[in-house]
Amino acid sequence: MNRVKPFDIPKREVWEAFKRVKANQGAAGVDGQSIQEFEEKLTGNLYKLWNRLSSGSYLPPPVRRVDIPKANGGTRPLGIPTVADRIAQEVVRRYLEPLLEPKFHADSYGYRPGRSAIDGVRTARQRCWRYDWILDLDIKAFFESIDWELLLRAVRKYTQCRWVLLYIERWLKAPAMLEDGTLVQRERGTPQGGVISPLLANLFLHYAFDMWMGREFPGVPFERYADDAICHCRSEREALALHEALDRRFGECGLVLHPDKTKVVYCKDTTPVREIRKT
Repeated sequence: MNRVKPFDIPKREVWEAFKRVKANQGAAGVDGQSIQEFEEKLTGNLYKLWNRLSSGSYLPPPVRRVDIPKANGGTRPLGIPTVADRIAQEVVRRYLEPLLEPKFHADSYGYRPGRSAIDGVRTARQRCWRYDWILDLDIKAFFESIDWELLLRAVRKYTQCRWVLLYIERWLKAPAMLEDGTLVQRERGTPQGGVISPLLANLFLHYAFDMWMGREFPGVPFERYADDAICHCRSEREALALHEALDRRFGECGLVLHPDKTKVVYCKDTTPVREIRKT
């Protein structure tokens, strides 16, 4: 007698998720298993994953933490999930993205289907002809700083699907494993490198920034790519006032503007660029 699964997750969704993960390739997670090795027992591995997802017993393994060098000499932490975990995250992403995409802001360009940084740059150039000042903002350690409670509250605005909420919360709380095998428990953030993380990051900033800008500064157009944004202002005074207001707004959301990368810039015709850094 077949037991009814508590969660109705079609097997086809797991198969489609696998095809997407395979196309994207990527490094092995904490178990050292490559996509090619996962494929050696593909039917059994996919069935096991589906069975655990649909029964509610799936527990994400730790993400493998690696530090990627940045151009400025620093590093960016990435969290690499296992192949199976990337497939599981893709199942949830496939469910959630169609619910969120129609609601996202027209000037949000990062990690979205049919949009790119090139589109954002093109729009920014056009607007710089009409606005002489910009606030170029960057959020410090954004992916590591996302408040879980605020994020889950935002997810619940779009779905009450129990398995989606359950697994997103488990992914948020999954520990990171360092190169020496040490497990690091996390209290906020979503690992940059996870399949579901870009969508969750966009959802968080949809409320923390995009919607807030529409309410508080409706006359200031912007282009946002993930945690970077350019806001177009008519005067230096307006740009500085926006900077101060965003300092407060992001503080309320548990975020901090990067003190060195966030700046007010004068961008009219051929006049030399003037940067004013807040101290």
